[in-house]
Amino acid sequence: MFRDQTKEVKIGNKVIGAGNPIMIQSMTNTKTEDVEATVAQIKELEAAGCDIIRCAVPTMEAAEALAKIKEQINIPLVADIHFDYKLAIAAMENGADKIRINPGNIGSIENVKAVVDVAKEKNIPIRVGVNSGSLEKPILEKYGKVTAEGIVESALDKVKIIEDLGYDNLVISIKSSDVMMCVKAHELIAEKTNHPLHVGITESGTITSGNIKSSIGLGLILNQGIGDTIRVSLTGEPLEEIKSAKLILKTLGLRSGGISVVSCPTCGRTEIDLIGLANKVENMVTKYDNLNIKVAVMGCVVNGPGEAREADIGIAGGKGEGLLIKKGEIIKKVPEEELVNVLEEELKNWSE
Repeated sequence: MFRDQTKEVKIGNKVIGAGNPIMIQSMTNTKTEDVEATVAQIKELEAAGCDIIRCAVPTMEAAEALAKIKEQINIPLVADIHFDYKLAIAAMENGADKIRINPGNIGSIENVKAVVDVAKEKNIPIRVGVNSGSLEKPILEKYGKVTAEGIVESALDKVKIIEDLGYDNLVISIKSSDVMMCVKAHELIAEKTNHPLHVGITESGTITSGNIKSSIGLGLILNQGIGDTIRVSLTGEPLEEIKSAKLILKTLGLRSGGISVVSCPTCGRTEIDLIGLANKVENMVTKYDNLNIKVAVMGCVVNGPGEAREADIGIAGGKGEGLLIKKGEIIKKVPEEELVNVLEEELKNWSE
């Protein structure tokens, strides 16, 4: 089901599905019981562009901490539950805007029903999550190994359990660390359900490998019109997940706004710290999501000025100094150490 045809689901103050904008999610890596640290991280992620945040709830103390966390944040709060249905109920009673469960590891149908009853009473959506590593034995025996078809069958079996209990306020998440298997699974499930889909490549790896796998996997899935929320899962700081997710959506033309930074590769002609400069600029521009412009960071006099002129604003390096170029015109020459500050001053006062 293409994203403009999926059902609309309300998660706190956000709405997904039915053609609404794709939301970026992440997950805290603090101890949820540590309210102060968790709130601080959520606020940092929210400022960076996170739309929905998920917290692990492995203990009753963590479930009860959600109430204090919720009152200090602005974005929807999702509780991640495994194994103990009582934690799911407690999370909802303490203000979770959505819960993530796998009905297969919650226990008996009575336990699942107890969770569904509370969700129904409070109209809290349930995200049904199935990973390739959690497929049940009968499905593995049926297909002989982990397959896209098996992942989809497992997920839809879990969805049916909840639907048969009279509740359909659902989001589905199917994940695999095998990128192409994950892509195929999403293509298959999109044909079989109209529930919104949360998309991600699970256990994708470190910043480098995780970004590559996520970019390819999410790109292939999203570009087919599939997916309503996304998470870039990285073995790294959650803030990196938000940066990557925003760039993936923008590259696919699925989100506008924010500064696009282009920079040239280094070569033997470079006589400026281009790598350091480009990283500083890329971090600095995240504060200016209100600007929808292109910023160029170029390293030498061969391509630098020409490429920078094609951007809205840019800096081009020389030897210990560089040029500030705005709308195709050289504005001034400044020392290397002043380039980022001069560029930021221009962004602060930007006008078309």
